[in-house]
Amino acid sequence: MKKSDIGLIGLAVMGENLVMNMESKGFTVSVYNRTTEKVKNFVEGRAAGKNIVGTYSLEELVASLEKPRKVMMMIKAGSAVDAMIETLIPLLEEGDIIIDGGNSHFPDTIRRTQYVESKGLLYIGTGVSGGEEGALNGPSMMPGGSPAAWPFVKPIFQAICAKVEDGSPCCDWVGEGGAGHFVKMVHNGIEYGDMELICEAYQIMKNYLGMSCDEMHEVFAKWNEEELDSYLIEITRDILAYKDEDGEPIVEKILDTAGQKGTGKWTAIASLDEGVPLTLIGEAVYSRCLSAIKEERVAASKILTGPEPKFEGDKEAFIKDIKSALFASKIISYAQGYALMRTAAKTYGWNLNYGGIALMWRGGCIIRSVFLGKIKEAFDANPELTNLLLDPYFKGIIDEAQAGWRRVCAAALTNGIPAPAMATALTYYDGYRCDRLPANLLQAQ
Repeated sequence: MKKSDIGLIGLAVMGENLVMNMESKGFTVSVYNRTTEKVKNFVEGRAAGKNIVGTYSLEELVASLEKPRKVMMMIKAGSAVDAMIETLIPLLEEGDIIIDGGNSHFPDTIRRTQYVESKGLLYIGTGVSGGEEGALNGPSMMPGGSPAAWPFVKPIFQAICAKVEDGSPCCDWVGEGGAGHFVKMVHNGIEYGDMELICEAYQIMKNYLGMSCDEMHEVFAKWNEEELDSYLIEITRDILAYKDEDGEPIVEKILDTAGQKGTGKWTAIASLDEGVPLTLIGEAVYSRCLSAIKEERVAASKILTGPEPKFEGDKEAFIKDIKSALFASKIISYAQGYALMRTAAKTYGWNLNYGGIALMWRGGCIIRSVFLGKIKEAFDANPELTNLLLDPYFKGIIDEAQAGWRRVCAAALTNGIPAPAMATALTYYDGYRCDRLPANLLQAQ
């Protein structure tokens, strides 16, 4: 009986979709789930007639695998991962590989890599981005951990991941220890930032320019064909056009409160630990926190006063300014995210490939955008680049966008429309280009 190329534990939607993806690329996959009913349903349903082997115990799973055995966990981050590692270790042999494909916090991955290696095994913590659709059709993958494990999983990961236009895989080795999960965490932080910036652009158009959802849909559709072309702009375009059964825009019926799952918060905490001003992502997290206190805000809106937004001027020109503000702020977000990765790499002794990371984010993941190709070019031209803003291409964009960006932030402040991420991006830019800050007074105090 031919042994399987890889085993996967955890048949929730992400796990199932990854298995289907692997099988479609020619790999035989063994599967296991704690609730064995799920294994039976999967093997007899979606996976029927495919090279997918259902197993009903971890012993059976391990026995079905080709050596060195590769066991991938797609289970809930946290204590469940530690418990599963403990159960797997006695069943595996020297050189076998345990892979964690969940959203684990990078310090856990650093600790687990050391622990698993101390038992003679190898460990990989890999970020997987792109949601359920990405898992099935090609995610962005960010593996880190034991470098010796990479050659064994590389053919599988690079076969199943997303590809960019020239066929380059959106998956490469990130670095030692928790590097893969750290880079995935920063990706999620940038995703928080991108989403907040788009929401601020929407609120300014709606509350200041008085635009309808259909009008905003047209604007986002146009932007998605230009330099802002990205997955998040694309889905925003589609959301704004989506109507409820009564013909009203569905977006206006959704409650304006958002929670946060933790990865954005982790990014902000890591920036404080490293002393890197990740102001935009911090504001994106805090904006979600502010949205969550809906009852307080409703009560406050009846008591606290502010200006009534009033737009006078050329609407088309101001929409162009909003685009400039969005684009410039987005560059700041990535510049801050890359600065955090560079500092953390020094702290943890990781050898990160910054251009390669941009390439991994070019396809398959939530922040995929055309603009990431330019980040790769920037680091290819200068691998020692300290800040993206100093790259000639990005400096040029900011120079061009700056006047419009300032007009939008000024209008938002003057008219009482919250735009925390756009405004903090601008104040970071002004601080970063300042050769003398007032910290001399701070020291004197």
